[in-house]
Amino acid sequence: MISVSKLAFFLTMAATAAAATVPAGTQLQVRLTTEASSEKPSGQPVSAVLIAPVYLNNSVAIAAGTQLTGNTADAVPERPATDQAAEQPATLRIQFTRIADRAGHAQPLFCALKSVDNARESVNDSGLITGITPSQTFEARLDQGINKLANKYQSFGQILSGVKSAFLKQVDASIDYKPGTELELELTKPLDWTVPAPANPVAEITPADALNKLVAAEPFRTVAENPPRPSDIVNLMFIGSADQIKSAFEQAGWSTAAALNQSAKMETARAIIEDRGYQEAPMSILFLDNKPPDFTFQKANDTFEMRHHVRIWRRPQDFQGKPVWLAAATHDIKFTLSPVSKNFTHGIDPNIDKERSKVVNDLLFTQKVHGLALAERTGIPQDATNATGDKLVTDGKIAVLEF
Repeated sequence: MISVSKLAFFLTMAATAAAATVPAGTQLQVRLTTEASSEKPSGQPVSAVLIAPVYLNNSVAIAAGTQLTGNTADAVPERPATDQAAEQPATLRIQFTRIADRAGHAQPLFCALKSVDNARESVNDSGLITGITPSQTFEARLDQGINKLANKYQSFGQILSGVKSAFLKQVDASIDYKPGTELELELTKPLDWTVPAPANPVAEITPADALNKLVAAEPFRTVAENPPRPSDIVNLMFIGSADQIKSAFEQAGWSTAAALNQSAKMETARAIIEDRGYQEAPMSILFLDNKPPDFTFQKANDTFEMRHHVRIWRRPQDFQGKPVWLAAATHDIKFTLSPVSKNFTHGIDPNIDKERSKVVNDLLFTQKVHGLALAERTGIPQDATNATGDKLVTDGKIAVLEF
């Protein structure tokens, strides 16, 4: 038998307000609601919203939707090299100092930035963000190569320089995070907090026996297009209409992927050379029951190397009169040469359960989900790899969301 997890119960058990002391070291997943930029003076106000609840002893300690405010510091624009000084990358610090719930209850907040999701920049132990070094980008190396040619063949070098200028933009090395950029924070001091009762509790999906039977009958492994190797493991199920799914992902800040054609490949090349993000970057095609995905969504930031992405397939079955969909979600964390395909491809985080949670939390935050379960499955391989050789580590369960 497939058992339904207590996950939905944890989301609904805080029926009344309760006090809690959230310990130092607790991580907070937040989404910026204002811009933060190294191009503006330090002291600019910043705000964010908690997008995943914080749990303490299997209860919600800080609810999603809680607001954070603060300011920027150490904002220094990127400085090109001169005869007197070396090149300096941009820097920025994002400091949150206050937390407040929707009812206006507020407390001082002591936390540090740990990481910026899908960002090209680095974050040190003190929370300082350091930007990229322009001279180390592909665009700069391309310039160096053209200049070397121009020294020997001036006319040819001028032609190449003109072609480059027509197709490529200069690298923008500033740190510029738009609203929607997601951050991971860590409490540096304990937080005494009272969590309010949830406004829209999420329930378990019923009837459980019918859900168990449905999950057990569904395929769980995708197959790559070329070569046709077993690939990603299905880790999500959606119950609802196509419009409900598309609306939820759009509201959660996910973008649709472009078709894998020559135009998209050219834009991909530009994004890599210019060291920037590509919000509609194409995905390789994976098949489920010999069928390509009906929908593809992704969430990126300012680099092509990293993105959250999910492929979704419509299933022939319905559940309680609603359409059923299966999905495989993974997190691209690097751009690398695959030893299997011998081509450049994205490498993924092997912990696909973490990406399953990412999708669940993002969709719960939209308040469009009213039913949730985490169902066990049998026969899921524990030491699998995808079609390009990346490991897939999972507990084998599938998250089910009903809209």
